[in-house]
Amino acid sequence: MPFFIRKKISAKHKDKKDNKRRKPAAAPPAKRARAAAEAEDEEIDSDEADGDGDGRAASAGDEPELSDSQLETAQENRLRLAKLYLQEIERQEAGRADAEELEQAGRSVADRLREEVLEKAGRLQSAVAEACVLPEPGHARSLRCRQLKLAVTCALLSADDRHLYTAGKDCSIIKWCLETYRRLQVVPGGRKGSEKTHQGHTTHVLAMAISSDNKYMVSGDRSHLVHLWDPVTLRRLHVFRGHRGTVTGLAFQRGTHQLFSASADRMVKVWSVHDRSYIESLFGHQDGITGVDALSQGRAVTCGGRDTSVRVWKLLEESQLVFSGHRDSIDCIKLINEEHFVTGGQDGMVAVWGVTKKKPLCSVPRAHGVDPACGQPRWIAAVSALLNSDLLASGSWDGHVRLWRCAPGFVSLAPLMALPVQGFVNALAFTAAGDRLVVGLGQEHRLGRWWRLPQARNQVMVMPLKGADLSTDSEAPPAGGDVTGT
Repeated sequence: MPFFIRKKISAKHKDKKDNKRRKPAAAPPAKRARAAAEAEDEEIDSDEADGDGDGRAASAGDEPELSDSQLETAQENRLRLAKLYLQEIERQEAGRADAEELEQAGRSVADRLREEVLEKAGRLQSAVAEACVLPEPGHARSLRCRQLKLAVTCALLSADDRHLYTAGKDCSIIKWCLETYRRLQVVPGGRKGSEKTHQGHTTHVLAMAISSDNKYMVSGDRSHLVHLWDPVTLRRLHVFRGHRGTVTGLAFQRGTHQLFSASADRMVKVWSVHDRSYIESLFGHQDGITGVDALSQGRAVTCGGRDTSVRVWKLLEESQLVFSGHRDSIDCIKLINEEHFVTGGQDGMVAVWGVTKKKPLCSVPRAHGVDPACGQPRWIAAVSALLNSDLLASGSWDGHVRLWRCAPGFVSLAPLMALPVQGFVNALAFTAAGDRLVVGLGQEHRLGRWWRLPQARNQVMVMPLKGADLSTDSEAPPAGGDVTGT
């Protein structure tokens, strides 16, 4: 007998149970309402299907009709898309141009910073010589006036290149406008011995200098005096006394009012122009000094005439460096940058020097040829250099101003061109841009009367170096009422 006994279920009870299983459970009220709504939608769709054409017509009729002016044609659509495309291209090009401008500005700033570093180190040498063009005949400008009676001995430019100042053996100082090439003001020379009454020079003026801010100008003469002027009005402000020989060279330290004066008494004196005071004297040359120059660093360079030496004076270190290489008197000197300078002498040689070597880095003997009368080299009376560049100039009395190109590193000096002039070239000055060269000419040498060239004229020439024509009205007419005696 089995352990479990299954209870016998009656047939009636079994049928009731099966019916209960088959009967679905009642849906919730929300579900029943949703189902009713779906059924109603199906009925509506079936009705629309029966009248399909009428339904489409009704729906089409419901949309608003567009006027002809509102409908966009295919041509207008293409034009609109083309405009959008052009606007996008313009936006991209503008962005590219801005990026290139920023990149170019970054390069220019980097170049300027590099140039400033090289300039402070004294190694900047911009390549500008190759851009010089030999001026056509008659394109130079000649400046003359009735006050300019004797040889021009010095010429200098203001820092903005707007004005030119010249002086000479007629003891006068003349101010010119380089924009109109007219004489603006004149300080006439006086008779020797009238120093106490005449407000100007009474002997030959051999040197001039102007401060980098155009606030002060100085001039030196054979009376051992250094006159201080206001360059705007040419009013004399002060007279520095102390030299015992002819003042042959003057130079301001760049960016300051400290003045160096060189003299035939073999001394270099240092002055404070702002305080109108004397600072110190520098000794070392064994003969009269013939030239001096200075830049921003606290030092000056001088040439000592017949002692054939060049000296670099370091004021802060209270020391001097001696250079030798010329075989005769050195008459002129000019700084190229803080570390290099050029000299010219009576041996006819133009030499370029560096402060780290006691001998010339390069030189050109007999730079202006040989005098056929005596067989000796023609003396170099003036030299000049475009600051921080490779362009140099030298002058003698062979009828030409010669331009030179310095090779990179100042290892060689090559002739560039020769500008025709008549007379002794006693002064040379480049404009800051290097587009013009000012030449002071005379019938006599700046420092003496060893020769006289009667065919020459005492005048100032302005030579264009970049192809400009300055020849209009070759002789500047006197400006009425502009001549002033201070």
